[in-house]
Amino acid sequence: MSEPLATLPALKGLGALAGLRPVLVIDTREQTPLAFARLPSVRDTLASGDYSFRGGEELFAVERKSIADLVGCCVGENRERFFRELHRLRGFRFKRLLVVGTRREIEAGHFRSNVSPRAVLATLAAIEARFDVPVVFAATPAEAAELVESWAWWMAREITVAANNLLRGSRFAGEPDEAETPPA
Repeated sequence: MSEPLATLPALKGLGALAGLRPVLVIDTREQTPLAFARLPSVRDTLASGDYSFRGGEELFAVERKSIADLVGCCVGENRERFFRELHRLRGFRFKRLLVVGTRREIEAGHFRSNVSPRAVLATLAAIEARFDVPVVFAATPAEAAELVESWAWWMAREITVAANNLLRGSRFAGEPDEAETPPA
């Protein structure tokens, strides 16, 4: 099992954030949600993706597929719908297609469909090229949950560091600006 995730860095002027952790958001349409052990989670409707975190819903999205779901999205109108979902992720700063299963399972055709393994793998390659969405495999749901938690924590940390840098470069109301202070 992984070590617990650290808290976010302290913010000048927003020190209360220092002890907080991101809260994962699980889309209400997710039928078999991942079980998270290290970060709190809530169910809510997401415009894109199956997983995000509070405050980052328009920056961070993870679309999760089992191999069976993925194979079903490779043909017909399911493919069109799935590609529209992926198209919506293009503006996100962090996006992933998380496949619960292994590439070897796909290569061996361990799924119920007439779709060839090569067609499934070609679809994954097209997704990465067309939508700039990296495809990541996790062998188990527990491994997938750990990945989502880790990605969310690091993304929230980057946002917090950026906010801290903005605060360092800003001045609070009532503070004199160094350029406005007359020399002594």
